[in-house]
Amino acid sequence: MAADLSGRDLAWLERRRAELLALFAQVGDFRRGALNPVWRKCGKPNCACARPGHRGHGPQWNLTRRTGGKTVNVHLRPGPELEKARREVAEHQRFAGLVEEMTRVSEAICAARPPAADGAPPDQGAERGGSGRGSRRPPPPR
Repeated sequence: MAADLSGRDLAWLERRRAELLALFAQVGDFRRGALNPVWRKCGKPNCACARPGHRGHGPQWNLTRRTGGKTVNVHLRPGPELEKARREVAEHQRFAGLVEEMTRVSEAICAARPPAADGAPPDQGAERGGSGRGSRRPPPPR
């Protein structure tokens, strides 16, 4: 559930952003996707799974995700491999939640921060413009 940030002052929002940045540093290994149980029939005519209404052997687990516009399924073995994938998928969900909250906080900061008096963006304490050595491109031929 998203918290309403409209009544928060700029100082609170900046503190919350700093807290979120610290939480990002604690994010562990993660992977996108969803874990799905699947049941399969083995195809042996005398097996219990061949009876009508039997859902099959399982569950077996697949990690499903979209990559390059295609759905990719990875079969996972029960035990350490499956438990590792569960942790990684859960960590991705936590990461995605942090990204969503950071976006809302940043948008609220943008709305709450007053514009600079001269129309320039507020000074964030860092000079912009690269290294100051000029362009690295060679001069045009004469």
